[in-house]
Amino acid sequence: MRPIPLILTLGLLSAGPVAAADAQAGKKLHDQHCMQCHDSGVYTREDRRVNSLEALHKQVRRCDASLGLRWFDQDVENVVQYLNQTHYGFE
Repeated sequence: MRPIPLILTLGLLSAGPVAAADAQAGKKLHDQHCMQCHDSGVYTREDRRVNSLEALHKQVRRCDASLGLRWFDQDVENVVQYLNQTHYGFE
């Protein structure tokens, strides 16, 4: 096998599908954008609409679209990770 295709193949295999979520990066995005519309009380109120990890993903996507942020998938994952770690604790 020639070295260039081998190197490219190994590089693609080691890249993985998506990087792990980064809660610190998520906090930064959350504080910069999400807190413009609401405070953290929305996460802890009794009648909150987010009651699963899937619902949390959907809500973050809705907020992203509503604000016209056009976040990358990794940005959404980071915000979800941050919110789940700090407020929700979904498995």
